[in-house]
Amino acid sequence: MTGNTTLRRLFTDELRDIYHAERQLVKALPKLAKASTSPDLREALESHLQETEEHVSRLEQAFDLIDETAKTKACAGMLGIVEEGSELIKELDKGAARDAGIIAGAQRAEHYEIAVYGTLMSWAKALGHDDVAELLSSTLEEEKAADEKLSELAEAGINEAAKSGSEDEEEEGDTDEEDDEESTSSGARRRQPQMAGARAGNTGSRSSASKSRTGNGRSR
Repeated sequence: MTGNTTLRRLFTDELRDIYHAERQLVKALPKLAKASTSPDLREALESHLQETEEHVSRLEQAFDLIDETAKTKACAGMLGIVEEGSELIKELDKGAARDAGIIAGAQRAEHYEIAVYGTLMSWAKALGHDDVAELLSSTLEEEKAADEKLSELAEAGINEAAKSGSEDEEEEGDTDEEDDEESTSSGARRRQPQMAGARAGNTGSRSSASKSRTGNGRSR
């Protein structure tokens, strides 16, 4: 009995943790979708938002089935993942690189959820809650499918486009440096004739002075 009581407590706490995580994602996914450039990525995130809302509903059913109140327990892991995603959107301009970063953040969330739901499903079976395990299993399969979809999108062109964008930025940087060097070189060439003219003028002055001294000598 004591063992079951301890596992039940763990199970309930973990349900509340993932309940909080899913509700955080309901708020975060629309922001990620809006920040996406790729229409396919935006569609995938919006589609998973609908699934995530269903995941919240299933968790509430799970709480009912085990006679527990559906309340959240702050999920530090998902809060960190969501915060990182928000920072990435602020730091990167809209484009393929940002899309690649959004996919990375979304998959980090999926992997977290896959691990949690796998554990919860196992605990539900151990506690004799096969009906709850079935609910959790449905959500687990959807999380895995969402993760695979994100991988497909990344490998279908987003990663390559992000790589090309980086190369273009490097080329632009090289071009700017070359322009600066050419500008500096041209400026140096323009100054050289002026310096030459100045030296010529100085020579002329010395010649005039020499003639002046010679004239003075004849005068004497």
